[in-house]
Amino acid sequence: MIRNYFKIAWRNILKNKAFSAINILGLALGMASSLLIFMWVQNEKSIDKYHENNTRIFQVLSNQFYEGQPSTNFAGPGILAENIKKDIPEIEAASQILWEEETLFTVGNIYEKEHGRYVQNDFLNMFSFPLTMGDSSSALKNPNSIVISKKIAEKYFGKTSPLGKSIKINDKELMTVTGVLAEVPQTSSLKFDYLMNYESWIKDNEWAKEWSNGGPRCYVLLNKNADVAKVNAKIKNYVLQKDPDANREIFLANFGDLYLHGNYEAGVLTGGRIDYVNIFSIVAIFILIIACINFMNLATARSVTRAKEIGIRKVGGAPRWVLISQFMGESILIAFFAMLLSLLIVVLVLPSFNSLTEKTLSIDISNPVFWIQLISLTVLTGIASGSYPALFMASLNPVVVLKGALKFKPSATFFRKGLVVFQFGLSIMLILGMIVVFKQIDFIQSKNLGFDRQNLLYVPIEGDVRVKFFTLKQELENSPGIATVSASQATPLEVGSSTQGVNWPGKDTTQIMVFSQNPVSYDYLKTMDITLLNGREFDASFGNDSLSFLINEAAAKKIGYKDPIGKELTFWDQKGQIVGVTKDFHHENVRETIEPLILRLMPKAEHWGYAIIRTEPGKTKMAINSIEQIFKRYNPSYPVNYQFADLEFKKLYTTETTISSLASVFAILAIFISCLGLFGLATFTAEQRTKEIGIRKTLGASVESLIGMLSKDFIVLILISTIIAFPVAWFYLQNWLEKYAYRIEMEWWYFLLAAASAVIVALITVSYQAIKAAFVNPIKSLRSE
Repeated sequence: MIRNYFKIAWRNILKNKAFSAINILGLALGMASSLLIFMWVQNEKSIDKYHENNTRIFQVLSNQFYEGQPSTNFAGPGILAENIKKDIPEIEAASQILWEEETLFTVGNIYEKEHGRYVQNDFLNMFSFPLTMGDSSSALKNPNSIVISKKIAEKYFGKTSPLGKSIKINDKELMTVTGVLAEVPQTSSLKFDYLMNYESWIKDNEWAKEWSNGGPRCYVLLNKNADVAKVNAKIKNYVLQKDPDANREIFLANFGDLYLHGNYEAGVLTGGRIDYVNIFSIVAIFILIIACINFMNLATARSVTRAKEIGIRKVGGAPRWVLISQFMGESILIAFFAMLLSLLIVVLVLPSFNSLTEKTLSIDISNPVFWIQLISLTVLTGIASGSYPALFMASLNPVVVLKGALKFKPSATFFRKGLVVFQFGLSIMLILGMIVVFKQIDFIQSKNLGFDRQNLLYVPIEGDVRVKFFTLKQELENSPGIATVSASQATPLEVGSSTQGVNWPGKDTTQIMVFSQNPVSYDYLKTMDITLLNGREFDASFGNDSLSFLINEAAAKKIGYKDPIGKELTFWDQKGQIVGVTKDFHHENVRETIEPLILRLMPKAEHWGYAIIRTEPGKTKMAINSIEQIFKRYNPSYPVNYQFADLEFKKLYTTETTISSLASVFAILAIFISCLGLFGLATFTAEQRTKEIGIRKTLGASVESLIGMLSKDFIVLILISTIIAFPVAWFYLQNWLEKYAYRIEMEWWYFLLAAASAVIVALITVSYQAIKAAFVNPIKSLRSE
């Protein structure tokens, strides 16, 4: 019996090739889109979950209080790990981990910059980063130890064992290779090509030993029986007990959760990348539902052509459940063909999808879980798309259908129209989401930052350049293509250093206030093209500017001086005066509001991190040649690395750019799949009204009126979809925009554009069949009846 059902299903697929193709293509696109999104979602959810001790690894987070409001950050005192491990018995292991650093490696005649981190000895015992050579428990025990990746080992030592051999670091210290890392998994948020002992870093950074300062991150491994809530209660005031002025309460957050749940506002977890994961999970379901609705609509509409088959089977004694099983089997068979096609689509587009998302996703055909998920998706899709048509067709009255008088009841017609409304409602929401996301990302990337990021680049100040900077600066400024040169501790959009150590006469001492701060050199405002509202920039002719400060508008507002120029300001117990006020400019992520900033003059180059260079418009290539030649001459041991400010700015928003691209792709797919179903329904409607069209043409109806007649019902349904979709889309998109300090306002024309896009595409789809039907010779139409 089952064999016969499959034969009948196969014959029906071949008999109705056009409708079968539309169904299979629609389902295949829906399944392929869902597969790609679920692969991306699964990858996102797997980040940092592979560690053997995943449930016991926690990161120490801090709540600091400024003007009565908590602010959560990931930094902490640089001596927290070694102390908290000794004092809290529930903590089995602990390690400070420094931010990713770029370090010069020199072995013989090979020298290159490598990326890695400073960590403590417990690090390799806490995390699952196995070594292919060396002992994890002791590899980072000594201050001069270094663990390198297999890639670095091959680059500098070829095929010989690197263990016990030396690498010169930053053209100064010799480090001994004590281990070789296995490849760091793609699902790790911690990236590095080398690990060095943290003690070798902290000995040169005394500030990190103070309990009131924060910078390095701290990770702990709890005992198996430890209660996280009890540990959090115990450590809450741990730093304050060490230093009452530290202004830092600490707590533990599971390391494996922070990649997705890492956003805190006023000390409360508010989300993170999980928001995008949830959004695209819903998008995947939406697209699959849209594809299933296509199948339902077309199968229900085509039921009139199979009415006699159903009637004969019922008269022959076929029970209802047998008919339902037959039609469900047909839909599952079509879903199976769609699944095969969807796999082909996924294989073809996966390289482009990986490039877009910056992932390395792949189909693991050897994994039984993948096949279980795929088969489950296929069966679920087949059942979901075939359920209503099967129930509908199995309920037909055999007496009515055998008389040839089958007509759809108003309820069936209403349900089918409701499906079209729902389908296009989802599509319009996706289109509107695409428009808003694109406009917000464009708004951020084109926003006036308060400085000119075009023709601006920066080069690290390191090695011999530190003592020869002013000579180098003068030579650069006399070189072709270069306009001005300055220096700064931080890059233009990464002023991460902040302080509470700012005082002035009349300050409210009951409130703790924080200011961003950046040591700079002369000509900083000129090089960055920052507007000076009042006063002057640092000037060597004044001689005493090392005790002078430049502040931005936000700082001036917080300090409260009506006329700040010449007024007293104390920074880290050094009394000076404000000499200039700049217009507010973005010195951190544009997602956040502009914070109060103090620029202070540091005449010695050891406090600077980067040479900031402005090139003359149209002479970038000439300027780069000058930079490479001069830096190489002054610093022959270091490769010349430079970054363009505008390109680095775009990298800060790769997540949003990726989301915008994904939203565009899937919104277009959703409307395309919807139009496939609409095309099928329009074809069926035209076939059903062939006789009516013939009569109308005979009576003098114009082609335009016939096209309007056939298109009107569909356009009305789509307009209803827009009315339903708009408020729902507005609510969710407005919530998404609230996450940005600087954001667009949703304008009326976004909604008009989304509706017009859906209506125009649908009109083109329907009109093709309408025009085709309207131009048929009425004699042929009436004869065919």
